[in-house]
Amino acid sequence: MNILLPRVLKTLYRKEPISSFILVVGAVDAVMGGVGQRWSLFSFGLLIVSLSIILRWWQVQKAQPITTEDKPRRYLPPSSSTMPLPLLTHDKSRR
Repeated sequence: MNILLPRVLKTLYRKEPISSFILVVGAVDAVMGGVGQRWSLFSFGLLIVSLSIILRWWQVQKAQPITTEDKPRRYLPPSSSTMPLPLLTHDKSRR
């Protein structure tokens, strides 16, 4: 777990640096408020953490393209009305 945690945090921080910074600031405020028994700072930190999580979720939802199932355009009809072309054969006698 000690080796995996820094890699995961580094990957998440590099993907969304703004929301990650806001999350870190809110977490620090919440820890300082909880340890120092300053409940207003603790609640402010929790509010900032929740806002950063909502911001990250919104950015992820906005980045995903909406895929629609479009039928491919076909420029030729599915079946030809004319006779098919004859098969090409190689005659050895022509040489």
